[in-house]
Amino acid sequence: MEQLHLVGIDYTIIIAYLLLMAAISLFFGWFVKDVGGYLVGGNTIPWYISGVSNFMSMFSTFVFVGYAGIAYEHGLIAVVVFWSTVPACIFAARVMAKRWRRAELTTPIEYLEQRYNVGIRQMFSGVGLLLRFLDNAVRLYASGLFISTVTPISLAEAIWISGLLITFYTIIGGLWAVTVLDTIQFIVLFFATLILVPLSLYEAGGFTGIIEKAPENLQWFNGEKGAPLWLIAYYCLVMLKYNSLWAFIQRLYAVKDEKSSSKVAYCSAFLFFTTPFIFLLPAIAAKVIVPDLADPEQSYVTLCAMLLPAGMMGLMIAGMFSATMSALNSEFNAIAGVLTNDVYKRLFAKKSSHKTQFYFARIATISVGLVITFGALFVGNFGGAFEAHKLFNSLFAIPLSVPLIFGMLMRRPTSLGAMITVFGGAVLGLSFNIWGWFDWQTSTLLVVAYCLTSFIISGLINKDIPEKVNQFFDKIGTPLPADRIPSIDPGFKSALAKLFGLSLMIAGFFFIGVSFFTLADLSGKLALTAGTLCAGIGLYLFFMSRRLLTNR
Repeated sequence: MEQLHLVGIDYTIIIAYLLLMAAISLFFGWFVKDVGGYLVGGNTIPWYISGVSNFMSMFSTFVFVGYAGIAYEHGLIAVVVFWSTVPACIFAARVMAKRWRRAELTTPIEYLEQRYNVGIRQMFSGVGLLLRFLDNAVRLYASGLFISTVTPISLAEAIWISGLLITFYTIIGGLWAVTVLDTIQFIVLFFATLILVPLSLYEAGGFTGIIEKAPENLQWFNGEKGAPLWLIAYYCLVMLKYNSLWAFIQRLYAVKDEKSSSKVAYCSAFLFFTTPFIFLLPAIAAKVIVPDLADPEQSYVTLCAMLLPAGMMGLMIAGMFSATMSALNSEFNAIAGVLTNDVYKRLFAKKSSHKTQFYFARIATISVGLVITFGALFVGNFGGAFEAHKLFNSLFAIPLSVPLIFGMLMRRPTSLGAMITVFGGAVLGLSFNIWGWFDWQTSTLLVVAYCLTSFIISGLINKDIPEKVNQFFDKIGTPLPADRIPSIDPGFKSALAKLFGLSLMIAGFFFIGVSFFTLADLSGKLALTAGTLCAGIGLYLFFMSRRLLTNR
């Protein structure tokens, strides 16, 4: 198939959109003046913003590359695989959220020193950083693959450009900027995808055309990933990985109280359950439209290039890039938090001022961005985005997750048990992958069984619970007192609503503007409708900002 590239109006739209995002980041860069605001948002981020941000932090272009590849090859099973995040979020809402908020942390692994000892905290800092670097290199690789497919630049150039831009946006405004950008990007990407869904169905001949030419792709459990054992293993992996994901945990304690923390997780579960079919349907239809793609992971971007007219393609690319920016912004901020609080402050500068820590957090963000960008250049050597994602998380996510999650639920397991769980689980997973004794799903379940067993046994043989551990469990078992629950100034709420309103109105005008080039076609009419709705939401929020200011 002939390579399709962006044209001048597409680049104009992308640059304009990125400038809008930069303006939002600069607003929060002015607002955030200390390390607490930079890393945890001052614990004042509204739950609905934090919930959407959390959803977007897991989204990224990986969905349009890795999951889209599954949807192209095997159909609706991609939605079932995507739904693995739903029970993980519900578990977080019911069990973990209130504990994380009551712990009053700056970073997710800060509590490990009191729960275990300083050695465990530092071990998790090192090994956990390695996992986060690998996992985010996969996401950045997916973004580069997407961009390089529709532009003249190479994959390596696309990765470097993406990595440097994302680092720039993260460093400016901290967690507040990250969460607000995530929310705006979710709305823009949702509307952009809604345009592609009817276009792809029309081109495929509707569901009837898919049933006639690729009926197996409308079966829920088609392909090897539809096998019960594979799904059980993947759901177990996501349950553990997601509830130990630094960016997710950060969202849970960045809100004002326990109730808001649970709402963050429930909001994420709702979005993960309701949106996958919308986002992945074009990739399912692509099997009929372009049936002989050499690389299934390029199905989504190929379809965009075929069906979206000039200008609209630029909006879609901006949305896709924004999805990755949302995910990596969150991760870069969380990783910088660990480097600042758990490495720099804890090991090298215990008496450093808040101002010094604030500057170090920004330097750490730059370093994180550069390392992850460099690592993304090599992801293709592991068999593609989804396979690399699956491999890295099988090796490290499970062993790290068990002590981090269950250390908050069980008093008796010891620091030795945590260490044996992490290193033993990693060695076991590495052995399975090197020598291929079992298939992936069996290996994963065996590692899960080993990690849970070793950790629990260390608690069964432990007869002495240190006083500091009891104090920690007393703290997370006690609701936050009223004087520890922060509030947001109504004036800032009004400014925030105004910022959302203006941003969405501008994004809506982008859609409306590009629709005029193809208003006679279905794509133009859909873009005009999407733009009108987006601008309407923005206008409503703008006028709501005045009401908030009046009611202060």
